[in-house]
Amino acid sequence: MSRPCIAFIFVLVFASCNKNEPEPIQESRNFQMGFTTWPYGPNPEDVDDTYAYLQANGDIYAEHIDNNIPWNALINDSPLPAEFTQSMDFKVSKRLPNTNLLLSVSLLNLDRNDLATDLDGVVPDYTSFSDEQIEDAYFEYIDYLIGRFNPDYLVSAIEANELYINAPDQWEGYKELMHKVNNRISQAYPDLKISESMTLHNLYQPQVAAPETYLNEVFDYMNQMDFAAISFYPFFKDLQTQEEFQEAFDFMHNRLDVPIAFAETAHIAEDLVVPNLNLSIPGSESEQDIYLKTLLTNAEAQNYEFVIWWAHRDYDALWETFPPELQDIGQLWRDSGILNEEGNERLSALTWRSYLSEK
Repeated sequence: MSRPCIAFIFVLVFASCNKNEPEPIQESRNFQMGFTTWPYGPNPEDVDDTYAYLQANGDIYAEHIDNNIPWNALINDSPLPAEFTQSMDFKVSKRLPNTNLLLSVSLLNLDRNDLATDLDGVVPDYTSFSDEQIEDAYFEYIDYLIGRFNPDYLVSAIEANELYINAPDQWEGYKELMHKVNNRISQAYPDLKISESMTLHNLYQPQVAAPETYLNEVFDYMNQMDFAAISFYPFFKDLQTQEEFQEAFDFMHNRLDVPIAFAETAHIAEDLVVPNLNLSIPGSESEQDIYLKTLLTNAEAQNYEFVIWWAHRDYDALWETFPPELQDIGQLWRDSGILNEEGNERLSALTWRSYLSEK
């Protein structure tokens, strides 16, 4: 499951411990904490306030670029579209000082079954994901973004395991493409830590035809990366209790050999009811806090690299500006902030600050 993503112009469319008993928080936090730059409202002051909150309440943050790719310009070596460069200029102008940056970039479309489209909605011609022109264009795209943002961590493709589920015939070409692109990135930026994110909610108890084959393939692939970048929204699996959250974490820990980082995660603090999607999932402020405590306790005990919470504040005001075709999908993450839509703190905000203060 993915989410609609946004630029400034709002282009819219997502072994040292007992694993069943996480260790309590240590005196000094050993992982980084932060949020994505997803704003809660459509106005410039809402965006400015979002960046200010991220600066004050984290030591890392994420720019999440999950919309169109200017394929035509990249393939034909022509100037990048102004619409694209202007949105990147704005994000770069907001680069937070003295704060690490995760740059997450999506190769895939929002359905995670094909390449992302160009700004005109067209997918470039290709035979396989690993075609040379796709490789060269995507490397140039990533190279451009790294040059602009100077990130500390890179997710070079977002939620890649969903391609295996939705378009399995593309998986081998995808792996070949990313192997070549990531190698070229590593040669150009040898100190940059690189990964590709995977959705834990579609790995834990997966609804696929051959689950062990799928799990072995994806986890073997993840264990070749600099770190495992996790996308996790436990309400998509109807997980509600500390025990259920912990079971999902233990499942992941038992299969990963590389450092773990949560590139994006959140849990709803209110009931999620979307009739058009036939969804009715209970949620509460206390349940959200239980998930956050479980997450941060595991981050401490398992030495995660970092934890990125998706949105710091409920984005009701932004959601109201979504076009009708995006209202339903956009509602899924709307009420998952540690602040509610009015900016009031939830229990999870107190938990966040408690861990953040342990430096």
